[in-house]
Amino acid sequence: MKIKISILAMAIATALGAMADEGDIKDSEFNPITTGVTSLNITPDARGASMGDLGAATDPDVNSQFWNSSKYAFAYSKAGVSLSYTPWLRKIVNDIALINLTGYMKIGSADNQAVSASLRYFKLGEIQMSDQGGSAMGTINPFEMAFDVGYSRKLSEKFSMGVVLRYIYSDLGYGSYGSDTPDQSKGSSAFAADLSCYYTTYPIIGRNECQWSIGANLSNIGSKISYNGGNDPAFLPANLKLGTAFTFPLADYHNLTFSVDANKLLVPAKPRNTDPKYYTEDGSYNQEAFSQDEQAWKDRSSISGIFESFKDNPLKRITYSVGAEYAYNQQFFLRGGYYYESKFNGDRQYFGLGAGFSLNVIRLDAAYMIATAQNSPLDQTLRFTLSFDMEGIRGLFGRN
Repeated sequence: MKIKISILAMAIATALGAMADEGDIKDSEFNPITTGVTSLNITPDARGASMGDLGAATDPDVNSQFWNSSKYAFAYSKAGVSLSYTPWLRKIVNDIALINLTGYMKIGSADNQAVSASLRYFKLGEIQMSDQGGSAMGTINPFEMAFDVGYSRKLSEKFSMGVVLRYIYSDLGYGSYGSDTPDQSKGSSAFAADLSCYYTTYPIIGRNECQWSIGANLSNIGSKISYNGGNDPAFLPANLKLGTAFTFPLADYHNLTFSVDANKLLVPAKPRNTDPKYYTEDGSYNQEAFSQDEQAWKDRSSISGIFESFKDNPLKRITYSVGAEYAYNQQFFLRGGYYYESKFNGDRQYFGLGAGFSLNVIRLDAAYMIATAQNSPLDQTLRFTLSFDMEGIRGLFGRN
């Protein structure tokens, strides 16, 4: 008996409760974009999550690899490491989680370049398999992981760019059981790259020196991924992220930052047979036209898919994040934000809240998500991030 876990299962699960209020839109208009390895777009760190899932232009921190790797060139410390943990869909199950390890190090004597790396592991828990008669057929432990390395460099005193190369491995399925031994299906691999830039300046407003930053990140541009020997390949969640952040001092040691991010998935929407264009005036259904469009979608390359994605109601496909962060002496942080997605594209909307505490070389951040949809499985999502300032640790031991 052939048993396979669909790559779309995770995307459907994460949007399950968020699509509850669709009564005011037509079924043909509601068409969320589906991709492979959707875990690549899950926010790994607590700071970004608490501000409504943003970070393209915020101050550099250890977790900039996910948001905008070019920010590392402006990092204040020479090196850092962080570990993040997110129990995912905790309202439904208790064994799905995202674990993310990130680090960076400044290189060279000019303090204008950095190397970085991250490893993310998304475990989907243990799944008990059974045949049609209900007999147990063993358990599987599906997972997804990604490892990437990056390089960033200042091109001027105010501008930097960065590049990230990523290897992706996803194992979501299990093969068929024969009469003797099980035939475990192989996982699938893919490669992708990110290209980012960051600009920051310090305008004087009144008597205060403020900071204004702009960031952009083109992420997960690469190959497709498939679980059945190359048939029915899925697009990676290629994404364009644009953001800006403005920081101004409230008083000595007190700073307030406002940030805005906009995201556009660079993946074409899959054709749906409910689209009115496949029906004639007399109501008959044109199966041939739909099949041709569906096959064209499958055959489209990831690069051509990027351009095609701008043809499908591009404004409705953009998600927005707004957030704020209050910092006292860079030791205590309070954060809040809001994430908005159009009802035509999934209707995910939620608030983020969080706090952070820094003590010498260690910082702990926590975030909590509050979904606006009452039955959303994303509601009450928690994130924890523990960060270490490696330059500060060296200083504790008297090393330069």
